[in-house]
Amino acid sequence: MRICLLVEGSYPYVVGGVSSWVQMLIQGLPEHEFFLYSIGAEEKDRGNYKYKLPKNLVGIQEEFLDSILKLKSKSMRENILSAQEREVLYDLVVGKKPINVTELAALFTPEHMKDGPLTIFMSSDFFDVIQRVYEERYSYLPFTDFFWTLRSMLLPLFYLLQQELPEADVYHSVATGYCGVIGALAAEVHHKPFLITEHGIYSREREVEIIKSDWAKGDFKSVWIQYFYNLAKLSYTTADHVYTLFEHNAEIERDLGCDPEKIGIVPNGVHMERFEHIPEVQQHEGPFTVGAVVRVVPIKDIVTLLRAFFLVQQELPDAELYVMGGLEEDPDYYALCQQTVEMLQIRNVNFTGSVNVVEYLPKMDVMVLSSISEGQPLAVLEGQAAHRPFVTTDVGCCRELIYGPSDDHLGAAGSIVAPMDFEAMSGEILRLARDFELRRKMGNIGYERAKRGYTYEFFIESYRKIYEQEKEVRR
Repeated sequence: MRICLLVEGSYPYVVGGVSSWVQMLIQGLPEHEFFLYSIGAEEKDRGNYKYKLPKNLVGIQEEFLDSILKLKSKSMRENILSAQEREVLYDLVVGKKPINVTELAALFTPEHMKDGPLTIFMSSDFFDVIQRVYEERYSYLPFTDFFWTLRSMLLPLFYLLQQELPEADVYHSVATGYCGVIGALAAEVHHKPFLITEHGIYSREREVEIIKSDWAKGDFKSVWIQYFYNLAKLSYTTADHVYTLFEHNAEIERDLGCDPEKIGIVPNGVHMERFEHIPEVQQHEGPFTVGAVVRVVPIKDIVTLLRAFFLVQQELPDAELYVMGGLEEDPDYYALCQQTVEMLQIRNVNFTGSVNVVEYLPKMDVMVLSSISEGQPLAVLEGQAAHRPFVTTDVGCCRELIYGPSDDHLGAAGSIVAPMDFEAMSGEILRLARDFELRRKMGNIGYERAKRGYTYEFFIESYRKIYEQEKEVRR
């Protein structure tokens, strides 16, 4: 079977939880061929892979959104869309009705695109639709700003919809954004099954980013946020099945309009044997060591971690912090983190870059996750497989990983604090620092929880069965 995996902003260019999940999935199912459709931000990343590609990954189609900057505009064209096609465009922007993906595909026929990817944008039809949306919903905003916002919002999707669609037996997207729409369209065109695995809730994550952003101003933030919810709705409607990692995510998907009958839960899995040589937490001489396996990007909120560690050092002056994860994804945010260290005069902070965590975890007394959004973080599962207690923010599946699901009576494997609450985070780190037996007990509980419910073997066998079942889906 050939499976087309559709990814966005992750594998194989970025090291992280979703990328590791993709690598593990492909490696664990050598009986299948995988083809990767990868959407990246910048052309400079082409061929710059951070992973050794498995042998059964037989091809990659790389699409980069900065290619849009090279597009040339041609003269205005009149009335190139039918009335029905204009309604599809209207519904895509407004998001009140489910969009038929076949009707959306009809917008991108060679007839409509004879002048290139900008054809629709240089048409009277596009102007008329945007003017209608503006007058009905956004007339309190400046029209010129609204028009160019909508144009820049739709252009990446329209550009991708005009690229070649790969052929496969199953289409499997790891998000409901651009790659979810492309997967839906490819499945429709080739009459094949389409499934989604959502790690974090894509539309919710985009909402958080947009609210915090500087590039979207004022009321235009709500325009962007609604658009990404529209893409999610289209993906959910078209998918044959939607998988997520834990029950709370499934509840959110249902609230966002996904048919409950489509939703299944398959948790992440960790290679327990990778960590079997790591003993439980040890009492030792020397500094107390705090670790975080995390990419240095805003959504991981390293600044909150640094502020918490600053407070920890007020009581434990020799304490050390290791931030273990890629530094190159967002250089401006890494610079902000360094400025925070210098401004607060925090000592013993080590930004290691990407490392083999198996070599570092034995040195850690406690692990921390400071994210403002997560799915089911592999970093926590791997830390638990290494017997390490955790302090995490209350995001994604962290509460379930730390305190256990309802049928798990093992106890706490650490503690949970609110996102961005650096004072509570420092307090929990210090509580663990003062109590070796508590650290040891919590670390062992985490190990047992990972061993019982989050193994690599269960994860792979689940998707082996899922792909076999998808063969029976016909469109």
